[in-house]
Order: sequence, then C-alpha cells, then structure tokens
Amino acid sequence: MISILKSSSSEFMARLDAYLALPSKDSDQVQSRVRDIISDVEKHGDDALLKYTRKYDGLEVDSAKELVVSDEAIRAAPAQLEREVSQALQRSIERVREYHLRQKAELADTDWSYQDSFGNQLGQRVRPIRKVGIYAPGGKAAYPSTVIMTAIPAMVAGVKEICLAVPSRTGTLDPILLAAAHYTGISRVYTMGGAQAIAALAYGTSTISKVDKICGPGNLYVATAKQQVFGQVGIDMIAGPSEVLIVADETANVDWLVADMLAQAEHDELAQAIVVSQSEKVLTEINARLSAAIAQSQRMAIVQTSIRNRGLLIHTQSESELSDIVNKIAPEHLELAVSEPEQLLQSIDNAGAVFVGQYSPEVVGDYAAGPSHVLPTGGTARFASVLGVYDFQVRSSLIHCSPSGVLPLAKDAAILAEREGLFGHAKSAHIRLQG
Repeated sequence: MISILKSSSSEFMARLDAYLALPSKDSDQVQSRVRDIISDVEKHGDDALLKYTRKYDGLEVDSAKELVVSDEAIRAAPAQLEREVSQALQRSIERVREYHLRQKAELADTDWSYQDSFGNQLGQRVRPIRKVGIYAPGGKAAYPSTVIMTAIPAMVAGVKEICLAVPSRTGTLDPILLAAAHYTGISRVYTMGGAQAIAALAYGTSTISKVDKICGPGNLYVATAKQQVFGQVGIDMIAGPSEVLIVADETANVDWLVADMLAQAEHDELAQAIVVSQSEKVLTEINARLSAAIAQSQRMAIVQTSIRNRGLLIHTQSESELSDIVNKIAPEHLELAVSEPEQLLQSIDNAGAVFVGQYSPEVVGDYAAGPSHVLPTGGTARFASVLGVYDFQVRSSLIHCSPSGVLPLAKDAAILAEREGLFGHAKSAHIRLQG
C-alpha cells in the first residue's frame, strides 16, 4: 500500500529523492500555453478574459461585468450559512487576526530613524502595499480558509484594497466564500480563474483593477502564470502540492497518525504524507491500518492514489539522522508526535509550520490556530517563509543629509565611484564638496 524506506539502505538517498520529485506534467507545453494566455489578456483585456473564462472555467457570460460579484450578494451570503458554520468562520477570522496583530507588533514595523556622527538622519519608512489580489481555488471544492489566511495578514498590514478571484462554472459562488469575503473586508470579488485571472489581475482590463501583488494557491496553470507575471506584480510564492511530514515515536497514537496522513492525502493525487520514525513497530502498525482507513475515506480515490504514489514511511537509525532527513525534505507541514518535541525541535531548521506535540494536528493550522496556512512547499522551506504581515509591506530607506554631514560621505563616495570607473557619480559627489 505504501513504500517503506530504511535509512540504512545504500540506495536510501536516491530512492528518497525519487519520491520527493514531482512527476513531469508537460511543463514546456504549460509554460507556452500560459504565456499565450497572459499575452492575449494583456493586449485584449476583457475580450480575452471572457474568451478564456468560457473555455477553461466553463462560465458562459456576455460581459466581463458579470464576473464582478455584487456587493449585495456578498452582504447576503452570511445569512445563507448554518449558524455553527458562520460562527466557526468568524472565530477563525478573529484568531488569525489576533495572531497577525501580534506579528505586526513584534516586527517593530513603524518608521524609525537615527542620527549618525556627522549629523545626518538615516532611517526607514514602512508602508502597506496598496492593492492586493487573492486567488482561491474553486474547482474541486470551496476554500474559505484560503480567503482568511491571505486576506487577514494583508488587512492587518494596512492594505486598503483587496480583491478576490475564484473560478465558477455557474457564475455563483458558495455562500461560505462570499461570507468569508464579507467578514474579512475584501473590497471586490470576481468569478474568474486560471491563468487568465492571474493575467487580468497583473495587467488590468477595462473591468478588472490591476493589483500590486497576487497571493494564494492554484493549479499548475495558476502557479505558472504567477511565475510568468512576477516582476510586473509581486507574488507570494509558487505553491506546489501540499505535504506533511510526521515524526513519530512509540508514544504516538497510531490512529491519529493515520488520520493525519489521510487528511493531507485528500487534497489531491499529488499531495504527500510521510512518516519518519526510529520505531519499526510504529511504521508497521501504520502500514497495517492504512488500507482500512482509506476504504472509509469520502475521497477514497484521491487518497488512495496519493498514498500509493507519494506516501512514504521512513525508518531511521538515530535522532540525528532523523533530523537530517527532516531538514533535507524541508516540509510544508511538520508534526512532532514524540514524547519530547521541544527537544527535537532544537535540531530542526527547515519547515514551513511546526506542530509541536501530539495534540497539535496539522488540521488546526489549516483552519483555526492563527498563523497563515499559506506555506512554502516542495522543499522551499529551506529559504522561504510562511505568509505573514511582512509580505504585504514595503520598506523604503531614508537618507537626509545635513549641509556639513554630507561632506565626509561625498568624499568617500567620490573615491569609490572613481575606482569603479563611474565618473558621473564621482562628479555628483565632488560638486557637493565644492559647495
């Protein structure tokens, strides 16, 4: 049912790399197709957006204005939800808001300055990005959690204009998505998806407002489009399939481990669930219980494919070896289901989000804990970070020289500029020295 690798095997690293690698999916063809779509939308605006919306979203509309969800529909959405769903949605929003307000405070992200020994004032200005576009998938399911986890950090950062793009085959969005948009204060909602939505947000059309940054996950076409428009706009990251790595010892509840693996696997066929343990007994028990658990899953076909093709159990010889494997994989989600998780955490550097102890399942991070669930995937946690307030701010350096304070700086600048052969730079400095 699931592959088991032993770190003692001479082929371990090669086999591990093979499991971590994503299967090729005609990437050259996708790159070319996405490039054509973006170019078309950039040149022809609404007309191209409508063409691709009909073709790829399956939504038949006559005007791009029909892609804009009315304010009335957004305001009416909360009343269409069951009371407990509405309340859970609002509690999630408040917890995420509380976390990001604390994050903002800890960043010391107010303007700051100091005076140097020459009397010059140096410092930094922090300002929110003006316009942000959020993309939320809408194909297989509705994801209000994506709305919460992207909109709230942006809102806390001070972004004034946030719009949301979600594909829809009918032109009508799930009320829970619109309720999330309403509760988080999103200013505009569009029923559009795919590469054409990314292009419309990046370049603007007669109907769609151009944004400064695009955030949120999507399929291969969405990810490729974000990659191609980067530079025209900012992006959060290029997100791949979701993944969880669970470190477990013999104190772990095996049924909980299996449940957490299947929760990850149900995202899609390329999602990945990995368990690493020094205990062969734990891995054997997981393997024995997987088939029965999968058979009970409401998304059995997806889960089965994910576990069969990309699921993995890894047996290690020591804790240091275990830590090395975790740091190599650099997972999006890391669960530490061990007796002393805080101690193990000291040896781990690379992970998008860490769930410490058995009572911290990944699912609470997806919906309700507080930190954003937008995380680096595919090993990029080696150099990338969880989405946060800082992703929606821009920082400008401030240099305010006094008449006397500029002189020693200009002297040094002239010397270095001449050494680099930039004589115009040197002259700009010398002219200040001459008064």
